Amino acid sequence: MPENITWPADISSYCFEVPYSDQSVLFSSASGVRLTDTEGRTYLDGLSGVFVTCFGYGAEPITSAVAKQVQTMAFHPPLHGTNPHALELAERLVRLAPDGIVAAKLVNGGSESVEAAIRLARLYHHEQGRQGKVKVLSHYHGYHGATFGSLSVTGRPDVARFGPGLPGVVHVWPPDCVEAFLGVPHERSGAAAAELIARTVEAEGPDSVAALVVEPVIHLRGMAVPPPDYLPALREVCDRYDVTLVFDEIVTGFGRTGAPFAADTFGTTPDLICVGKGISGGYAPLAGVLIGDRIAPVLDGEAGSRAFAPSHTYAANPVSAAAGVAALDMFEQIDALGAVARLSARMDAGLRRVLGGRGRIRGAGLLFGVTLLPPDGPDPEAGAKVAAACLRRGLIIRGQDDWVVMAPAFTSEDADIDELLSVLGEAVDEVLGDAR
Repeated sequence: MPENITWPADISSYCFEVPYSDQSVLFSSASGVRLTDTEGRTYLDGLSGVFVTCFGYGAEPITSAVAKQVQTMAFHPPLHGTNPHALELAERLVRLAPDGIVAAKLVNGGSESVEAAIRLARLYHHEQGRQGKVKVLSHYHGYHGATFGSLSVTGRPDVARFGPGLPGVVHVWPPDCVEAFLGVPHERSGAAAAELIARTVEAEGPDSVAALVVEPVIHLRGMAVPPPDYLPALREVCDRYDVTLVFDEIVTGFGRTGAPFAADTFGTTPDLICVGKGISGGYAPLAGVLIGDRIAPVLDGEAGSRAFAPSHTYAANPVSAAAGVAALDMFEQIDALGAVARLSARMDAGLRRVLGGRGRIRGAGLLFGVTLLPPDGPDPEAGAKVAAACLRRGLIIRGQDDWVVMAPAFTSEDADIDELLSVLGEAVDEVLGDAR
């Protein structure tokens, strides 16, 4: 791209993800953990794009694998077979996953993964002769995607502007909300929230509930990490009422929490795991549903194969699959889990140092959230203010409501983490005052 390209006078033909403002950036290139805009300004990416670019930008061997596959075979007829990279990727994801996961359905993005998991849960019960089990439970304040079904299980009031969602969706309160709204202590909130979910299943009718879909760590509550007994308690509730347990690990999967999946981190294996974002490193659209041994038999076909349709045109396409295989190679080569452990320890200590009493830190691996504590009382715009102050200083994080979140790349250096912390400290000083 030529240098010094600026925003055109007329941008009406392009629909932005986030409304255009004077903070919108026109990115032109990236390398390592930094991006450059069309005016030559650089930005440290403290969010891995949006929990995606866990290996940074320009990462080998992924870039070469994608380029080679584009030249070799960019697409194939999906109704007539598959490709070697897709077969290898599915097998390796199953090996990486917790015991009990036996198959993988490759798709294009997180929303599609959640949609597929809901359909799989309903299909499972249908094939077992329980056609009435169609309802889906999910957390208030959880986020699960932008398609109709995934948006329906998203538990935020701002989705109501799109009209009624998927019939049969029922929202339940997670432990973080039980703590915040009812004053239940953290150590008891997991058991309380699980009991409320059990009561909800009973009230809706166990013969009507197909699935419970949850994020192990709730991003839009400022990375709300559950008490250690919560997810095991959900497993017990789902077993008791024959409900399919689905973990939406689009954000938490692929090493982000310090283990291959949050299911490993919290010691609980669900029936289905939705994966995406980091599993291609951001080099091609790629996601999947990892399928447990209880669900998989309903997909059995000839010669030990499994099939699940209908799917999407680009699902398991050779370019994305090649990116996924190369990302798994890099995951092993750089010892991603070791890198996460080292960098997260540095982040945790540094956050405590720069924040003092101005924020409550929550984290799992290299996934951090800070609930901001302004000295003059709650500020529902504090998160956005701090994120904007960081952006002005050349640091990309996410801020909303009263929280900010960070997720640096696994390939970050100590100096990158220290720079992130320094800039964050300056931004918090600007917005909340230097009261450490």
